[in-house]
Amino acid sequence: MDNLIEKIKKCRDYNEAGMILCHNGVVRETSRNGKKVSGLSVKVDSALLNQVMQKYKKYPGIIEILIEIKENQKLSVGDDLMKLVVAGDIRENVITALAGALNEIKKSVTSKTEFFI
Repeated sequence: MDNLIEKIKKCRDYNEAGMILCHNGVVRETSRNGKKVSGLSVKVDSALLNQVMQKYKKYPGIIEILIEIKENQKLSVGDDLMKLVVAGDIRENVITALAGALNEIKKSVTSKTEFFI
């Protein structure tokens, strides 16, 4: 996460930032239906991810959005899966952009395969 934050701080418009908001998604030990998992892997539609990122970068007050997704790897419980960092002018704008981008990425950009115990 620190690397993404440092990149944001180097943006030319960073002096306009009032907030950096971070999401760190991790692999949990149970699926949404309650079954125990040993881990998972994620696939990413890169073209669609780029479209989503560009869409939310245009939101009011947003300075930068960066993302890292560990795709095509077998991840274990507790591993970092996705890091999303949004910088912007005021809280309301940053929260709105992060929530929107995160929900859209989870809904239409990524697909996961869970490994059950």
